Amino acid sequence: MQQLSEQEQIRREKLAAIRKAGINPYPADLFPVDHTTTDIKEKFEDGKKVVIAGRLMSRRIQGKASFAELQDSSGRIQVYFNRDEICPGEDKFKYNDLYKKLLDIGDFIGIEGELFKTQVGEKTVMVKDFHLLSKAIRPLPLPKTDKEGNVHDGFNDPEQRYRQRYADLAVNPKVKEIFVKRTKLFNAMRNFFNEKGYFEVETPILQSIPGGAAARPFVTHHNALDIPLYLRIANELYLKRLIVGGFDGVYEFSKNFRNEGMDRTHNPEFTAMEIYVAYKDYNWMMEFTEKLLEHCAIAVNGTTEATFGKHKIDFKAPYKRLTMTDAIKEYTGFDITGKSEKELYAAATEMGVEVDETMGKGKLIDEIFGEKCEGNFIQPTFITDYPKEMSPLCKEHRDNPELTERFELMVCGKEIANAYSELNDPIDQRERFEEQLKLSEKGDDEAMFIDNDFLRSLEYGMPPTSGLGIGMDRLIMFLTNNQSIQEVLFFPQMKPEKKQVDLNEEEKSVYELLKGDEVHALDTIKDRSGLSNKKWDKALKSLRKHKMIDVFKEGETLSIKIM
Repeated sequence: MQQLSEQEQIRREKLAAIRKAGINPYPADLFPVDHTTTDIKEKFEDGKKVVIAGRLMSRRIQGKASFAELQDSSGRIQVYFNRDEICPGEDKFKYNDLYKKLLDIGDFIGIEGELFKTQVGEKTVMVKDFHLLSKAIRPLPLPKTDKEGNVHDGFNDPEQRYRQRYADLAVNPKVKEIFVKRTKLFNAMRNFFNEKGYFEVETPILQSIPGGAAARPFVTHHNALDIPLYLRIANELYLKRLIVGGFDGVYEFSKNFRNEGMDRTHNPEFTAMEIYVAYKDYNWMMEFTEKLLEHCAIAVNGTTEATFGKHKIDFKAPYKRLTMTDAIKEYTGFDITGKSEKELYAAATEMGVEVDETMGKGKLIDEIFGEKCEGNFIQPTFITDYPKEMSPLCKEHRDNPELTERFELMVCGKEIANAYSELNDPIDQRERFEEQLKLSEKGDDEAMFIDNDFLRSLEYGMPPTSGLGIGMDRLIMFLTNNQSIQEVLFFPQMKPEKKQVDLNEEEKSVYELLKGDEVHALDTIKDRSGLSNKKWDKALKSLRKHKMIDVFKEGETLSIKIM
């Protein structure tokens, strides 16, 4: 049974009283809003009639008058409640009871009123009538400000904010700005492509073969077909099929899924943009990418410059270009040219890079670059000409058969874009897939599958093509100065929320003694608890049953700690 706080219980009692008064606290009727708070402030006219709606966010009741704040999707505005304006007749229930006693902060109300300015010049709505639109039975986690202007009890614990994004958005207005900018980014990119005549398309999320990237997929099962299906790790191979089919340029904003670790820059579900343009190569795509990102930065922030942590970055074209071989040579002194897998493994080990026996040449080079080079590239920098083993879908370099025509765009030590001159030789592509199969058999669970249908499509002929992929979540992190990917996702993936467990007084006292990360001797905690043997055993059994504590042996000592 749900345990209610005192505030939640009081709000439910108010809800019952509202219903008893014959008022529906959750009416279905349309409410005819004709202004937002921003509209009112920007086009203010004294005496103008307005209809607005939003959350009641604060109020100062002074007898028969009250100032309050209403928050809608665009901001906040002051509203003025006067008993005699709202209740001109004998019946004062609407103000004295409904407004003063039964409404709470967080309730949605609709207001009909007139505009005026207070003596200090604040734009305000004089309430002529109001309507309860939705009763909030859980208090918002609103911060409190003291007389000195210090803010207390702000809703700023990251885990709570990400789990309860709805509350975060309601009480932390700046959070919404991030997501407004995110939408501006998508719109700017979409407009840039559309103006050039490229088509936005949709490709499957459920795939029989997860292709287009080296990543571990999520697996599901289709009951009717009785086959395994995979959530897509990338949409690349489907977009190339469309180039085979005759489109000159296609792009997609795709939700991709990778069954891998989670950290400040990775979420198992993320958004990527991929675009493929026929008759182009990676040199053309580098210039295209520079212009695209310059355009997007201006659309989002009004400037090509952005702040990310301690760094000032500038997305104004052109960007520095450096080959991967030269980058590794510059930062490690090691030349990867012509080196065998054994030599690369030995070099990586000597550099202190963590590697293992399952890694082929491509993975070893990738680990060396990631560990020793990536973090040095702060301003936008194209890293070009990757070794063939790292790029199984990329065309062989026209001047060096050991390399491919590929670039990645690095910003603040992170990759935000990846592009190729696409491999369109079906025989070469099959051989590359077969090399990936060998890596898979060797134990690399991120190696690519062989996609025979994609190979068949290439056999029909694909024109010379260049493709580009951009991590949209990471790009908006840079444009909004957010170090964590969770800040730019409305609902990031989280560990399961621990269930609230109701503890009795004895259980609470034992748990309080254990708070922290330390390991304690069991006998010490028992002595400090002051509980009888019977109560101690009962408390311990309950805490272990709820998986709140762990009791274990450390040498000869029986120990206890919080799980």
